[in-house]
Amino acid sequence: MIIGLVTAVAASACYGTGSVLQAVGSRRSAREEAAKGVTTSTTEHGGPSLSSTAKAAVTWEFMIGTVLDLIGFALGALAARLLPLFLSQTIISANLVITAVLSIKLLGIRLKQLEWASIGVLCSALVLLAVSAGPEGGHHADMSFHWWLLISITVLLVGGGLLVRRMGANGAILAGLLSGLGFGALGVGVRVLNGVSPFELGPLLSDPALYAVLVGGLGGMYVHTVALQIGSVNGATAALVVGETVLPGAVGVIWLGDSSKSGLAWLGVVGFLLAVVSAVGVAYFGQEGHGGPAEPAADHPELAHK
Repeated sequence: MIIGLVTAVAASACYGTGSVLQAVGSRRSAREEAAKGVTTSTTEHGGPSLSSTAKAAVTWEFMIGTVLDLIGFALGALAARLLPLFLSQTIISANLVITAVLSIKLLGIRLKQLEWASIGVLCSALVLLAVSAGPEGGHHADMSFHWWLLISITVLLVGGGLLVRRMGANGAILAGLLSGLGFGALGVGVRVLNGVSPFELGPLLSDPALYAVLVGGLGGMYVHTVALQIGSVNGATAALVVGETVLPGAVGVIWLGDSSKSGLAWLGVVGFLLAVVSAVGVAYFGQEGHGGPAEPAADHPELAHK
């Protein structure tokens, strides 16, 4: 349990730092394109074009953030094997706190009192979850579950990604939610992977859950990049928290046998609900208070030279 907790916290730190660095890179790329008078950086609906997303992804800040995401992915995968999913995914989703704090310095964002209050509630919820969490459930699920995981996350990310591009600048929260669902499916897929313990290459490569992990991870990273381009980094990350905790938490309890300590189920439910509600609060208040990518440059012109 202790190793799992430490691993999940480390994954959270990597994800939170990576998100802010990716946002810095995305916004610097947008400013440079605007300065050059590039007119192909947005679609007819006001969202980022594929080329602008690709350009954002090759900035040095974004690449460092992506490396941190990959490290966070590896640590999060280990945590998903060692802890109940409702606990591991919620701890990992606490990267919202790190994102919020770093965004003050690197993005020039000023958090409102309601945002700080929501973050405080989230931290309290994590403590409740850690206290109530019991042993993890099993790692086995019927093959039909593996196939449904792959099909459902593929449909969600492809269909949702197309919808986000049509929504344009109004799609940041949906993009954040979709990225969270992708990362949540990644956690579930890692948990049920065949051929891991003991390691067997054949069963691993033939397992649909492996490809659900790849689709959820890569697709989640793409729509998260889009969310960072068009909306508040805190709002998008908070929406990601909801998708990343609700889906795997419910799956772990319903299908994989995750449970709380005897007599503390109510505490786990309260902690889980508080975590989701507080994340929604940060998404709502953050989206209300912060504008698009250009704002931080106005407050912190030195970022334009990074």
